[in-house]
Amino acid sequence: MTVQMIQPPRSWEAPDWRHSSMSPAGHSIKLPTISFVIPTLNEARNLRSLLPRIPAWAHEIIIVDGRSTDGTVEIARELRKDVRIVMEPKRGKGAALQAGFRAAAGDIIVMLDADGSMAPEEAILFVGALMSGADLVKGSRFMQGAGSEDISIIRRLGNWGLTQLVRLLYGCSFSDLCYGYVAFWRKHVETLQCDCDGFEIETLINVRALKRRLKIVEVASFEAPRISGESNLRAVRDGIRVLRTILRERVKTSIVLFDYGYP
Repeated sequence: MTVQMIQPPRSWEAPDWRHSSMSPAGHSIKLPTISFVIPTLNEARNLRSLLPRIPAWAHEIIIVDGRSTDGTVEIARELRKDVRIVMEPKRGKGAALQAGFRAAAGDIIVMLDADGSMAPEEAILFVGALMSGADLVKGSRFMQGAGSEDISIIRRLGNWGLTQLVRLLYGCSFSDLCYGYVAFWRKHVETLQCDCDGFEIETLINVRALKRRLKIVEVASFEAPRISGESNLRAVRDGIRVLRTILRERVKTSIVLFDYGYP
């Protein structure tokens, strides 16, 4: 499967999607509604920087909180009166995102981390690629025009090895795997059938999109350092979970092919 890559232009001004647009021929264009889904766990300080930067054309912002004790929910409501709060008692990023997907009402879902490492301003690139025909758009830190100031050597090597494994087993051309800046049409929630609770959900979404033969596009993204606090990600523990997910999903594919009599 070929993965198309899109680089951000040198300069652009994001459109105001709160109003209807007109095509050059004068016909009305129906623009999609966008749901930003942001999982949080004690991210109050980071939300002060992140939420004011969410584009004005966002249809809704969904904060999925995993029992924060630092006033995350209260700060979110203070910063954005229109924010939707979903409380998720189960632990884990995967559980939070699943809850956010179920609650989303927009045509497009944009997954965004709460720590400030992902630029909300880049969301226009993801949405643009979806409107141009993609089913799912994933950010890449390892394309021309991309980068990261937040990835350690161990995480970089682990991500590289896991990316190469997915390329080998699934026949794709991903340049990045373990990065959670992802957007897709909400209609594909049922197609992806996310059913994991941890950080491996990002990999699960990617490999299931490959298995379902969705049209996947990569866009260049820059990962900034976390603004405040410590990440809940643990490189070795979560790397093993990602590896298990890759292998399990590949075995499932082989079993299905065997059951249907394919060689």
